Amino acid sequence: MEGNGFEGDLNGEVLGPCLSSYVDEGSTESHKYYLARRTVLEMLKDRGYAVPTSEIELSLQDFRAIHGQNPDLERLRITTNLRADPLKRILVIFYGPNMIKVNSVRSIYAQIMNKETLSGLILIVQNNITNQALKAMDIWRFKVEIFQITDLLVNITKHVLKPKHRVLTDQEKKRVLKKYNIEEKQLPRMLQKDAIARYYGLEKGQVVKVTYSGEITESHVTYRCIW
Repeated sequence: MEGNGFEGDLNGEVLGPCLSSYVDEGSTESHKYYLARRTVLEMLKDRGYAVPTSEIELSLQDFRAIHGQNPDLERLRITTNLRADPLKRILVIFYGPNMIKVNSVRSIYAQIMNKETLSGLILIVQNNITNQALKAMDIWRFKVEIFQITDLLVNITKHVLKPKHRVLTDQEKKRVLKKYNIEEKQLPRMLQKDAIARYYGLEKGQVVKVTYSGEITESHVTYRCIW
């Protein structure tokens, strides 16, 4: 090989062996659902839910062998319990490309209330949700979180430039406030709609320990309270 080291013309049909191994010959749909589902599984595990490592480490090839090139969204559903409190059960539903309206919300509610006793629901959507549909969710007896599937194609907590975040227990929070002789409202804030806060499903008043590290700057720690 000469020049840039690639076999053939990159604009043609021939690719060198160094590139051909990275060509994804499967459907875009299956790849999208594979990435989003893996991120959700990692998110649930980081929140303390029981998630088998084998599920997270499932390869794209194995995922397609199980779910095909056009996955059935019903089969992508995830239900699991909190390790520290098995009575707390969460359900993850993947919704299709249609806009979510009031009738959609009623349909989802009817499906899950007949089968599940839940403390939380994560709804992964691909389109907009009407204001009326959002209001209809307010009457549900458990917390509902809504994520766009495009926001789950990459796990933001694994980005090399992201500092490390760890959610403090109530006891750890009290020790931090006592150590620095401050009140909760004096801590730096993190909005509840922040991507990290949403990833961990944090509620107002919870505190996150943020550790920054780098080759140029020394490591340092700060704490942020969810608002």
